Amino acid sequence: MNFSDLLKAKGIDPKQVLILRHRPSAPELNAILPTLALERPDVFNAYQQTQVPRTEAAMKKAAYVASFIGMSSRETLFVGLYKVGGSRSLSDKQYWSIPAYRDMKPFGLTGFVATTERPSCLWFDLELTDFYTSWKGKLVIDWPPPERSWFRWVNRGEFQIKSILPESALAKAMPPWDEIVLPYEALKSLPTSWRTELAKWRGIYLIVDASDRKPYVGSARGLDNIYGRWMNYARGKNGGNRLMQGRDPKNFRFSILQRTSPDIELAEIVSIENKWKVRLLSRHPHGLNDN
Repeated sequence: MNFSDLLKAKGIDPKQVLILRHRPSAPELNAILPTLALERPDVFNAYQQTQVPRTEAAMKKAAYVASFIGMSSRETLFVGLYKVGGSRSLSDKQYWSIPAYRDMKPFGLTGFVATTERPSCLWFDLELTDFYTSWKGKLVIDWPPPERSWFRWVNRGEFQIKSILPESALAKAMPPWDEIVLPYEALKSLPTSWRTELAKWRGIYLIVDASDRKPYVGSARGLDNIYGRWMNYARGKNGGNRLMQGRDPKNFRFSILQRTSPDIELAEIVSIENKWKVRLLSRHPHGLNDN
């Protein structure tokens, strides 16, 4: 079966549908895009609402945009079918005034480059339809070569349906706790399942300021546990530690040193925490612990 067959079954002419295959060149943005599609669809939509000039020209002719995320050179994952409304011009200043683009900038979004030939870009009004919404993140189609052809008209190619996955591939599986290393920006866009797990776990964690590689060792028990403590520091709060004051949380890297029992006594977790401080030289002047 071909993707065009799905469109015809819903009364949509394949000639009116442009397929966009998203695979950002910025590694961090490419890694976070599936999570944005799942958890922050408004930000994901903003990503595709502005395009390079060649794609702009094609989108002006389309009635619909079929949105996919590239999984490999030959496989691409369905996100949704969007109806194309009007478009409006954005200057560089107007572009960066949109919150979604500012949110993606730390992950490598560069935006369009304003030049005398292209002083502005087009922003398209894309409205998500109810086209096979239950297959979001599950429908996989074949993407014929060349891979770097980022858009195509449905009626001009063969886009075979390769599989319909039992579970959405947009939600990344959480790595083992002892392999987690998260930058500050990633904390703000974690999948819900990750946040839920981190909020359950208690234990000893490590924060490293990448600007000078100084470590901080802390313990988490109680409200929101490890996730709650991490978000406290990520929001610029110092948790009562004066050596964390004034530091830019964007440089922080978060990981877990040891998990502990939910009913561990305070004295025991403090003892474990102190042992890690000694082993990692995290006390002042070598690190950021002031006790």
